[in-house]
Parts: sequence; C-alpha cells; structure tokens
Amino acid sequence: MSDIFREVEEDVRKERLEKLWKQYGDYAIALMALIIIGVGGWQVWLRYEAGQRVKASLEFSAAQKIPDPAKAATAFAGLAKTAPGGYAELSKLGQANALASSGKPGDAAAIYKDLAANDAGPVGATARLRAAWLVADTASKADLTSLLGNLTDKENSFRPMAQEVLAYSDYRAGKISAAAVQFAALANDEASPDQLRNRARAFAAFIAAGGAKDFGTVPPPLPVPAPGIAPPPATP
Repeated sequence: MSDIFREVEEDVRKERLEKLWKQYGDYAIALMALIIIGVGGWQVWLRYEAGQRVKASLEFSAAQKIPDPAKAATAFAGLAKTAPGGYAELSKLGQANALASSGKPGDAAAIYKDLAANDAGPVGATARLRAAWLVADTASKADLTSLLGNLTDKENSFRPMAQEVLAYSDYRAGKISAAAVQFAALANDEASPDQLRNRARAFAAFIAAGGAKDFGTVPPPLPVPAPGIAPPPATP
C-alpha cells in the first residue's frame, strides 16, 4: 500500500510542476538568460576597467617624466578628466605640483584646496600640506592652522608634517624661541619620518647657532679705483 501512495504522490507532484512550468516557464527561461547576459556583461566591464587602469597608469608615468612643468601640467590636466578612480585624483595632484613649479602658485593652490575639500584620505592630506607650504612665507599661523585642518590632531599620522609647517611659520614671524622648541620636539618625535627629523634637527641647530639673528646689512662694495691709483683701505 505504501508504494501505491508514493506513486500517487509523485504523480501529483509531477502534475503540479508541469502546471507551474506552463505558467512560468517562459519567465524562468528569460530570467536565466538575463543572469547569463549579466554575468557576461560584468566580466566584460571588469576587463574594460582593468584596461583603463593600465592605460591610466602608463599615461600617468609618462606625464611624470615630462621635464617642462607647464607641459606636464597640461598632460596631468587631461589625464584628470579621463582617468578612472584614484588616478584622477593623483593626476590633479600632479597638475597642481607642476603648476607650482611653473610659477603659477595661485592656480596650484586652488587645485590643492579643492582636493583637500573633497578627499579625506592621503591625497587630500598631501594636498593640504602642499597648499600650506605654498603660502607658508606669507600666510598667518592662524590661516595655516585652518588650512591644515585635522592634520594637527594628535591621533593624525600627518601631524608631524603639519607641525613642521607651523614651526616654520613661527620662525618666519620672528617667534624664534617658539620655533626652536617646536623643531627640537619634532627632531625627537619618534612618530616623525626620518627625513623630517633630520630637517628639524638641522633647523634647531641653525637657530641655536644664531642663524635667526639679524647681523645687519652687508656693506656696499668698495669703489673700483682708476688705473694707477691705489684702492682705499677697507673699513674694519
């Protein structure tokens, strides 16, 4: 008896499946086709993206090797418009660097500030630092602090680089003691990169040796004597 019931149950199940297939079979086939097309399209897109990244990498490397900063800025500007993802931001940074080297600090600063405002990662942090150094000789310490933003926070890994800018700002403003303290602290800060520590140590030594003092103006050169006339004695 159990075999008869099992056969009946299987017939009923088969009949239900046939009805479902008649009702929804076309939809199932269409769905499978869409899945296959979608997977194929995704693979094509991935290959396209990989190709674009390789192309951008080669173009970026070529732009870095251009000796003329004005031409390099043009190359980076074009790449920034077409490159995918991170290469676009790096190209903008390269464009700003080239503009600064070609004597266009205002245009460079505008790009740096735009990157800083729109990128919270390493590219934005680098842009903040370079913008700050670009105006470090003329901007006030308050303006530099505002420009550097959260880079001065204690937990920020870029803090030593930001503190170096502010220490230099104090030096430029004549706050020699404050600058000396900051450079000494950076020289002994294990969180500072080695090159920064070396620069800070050298600047602290420069200040300690009296390099920041005003020794007066250089005396004018002695007049050139006429032929046959001895030059006047030098003033001690």
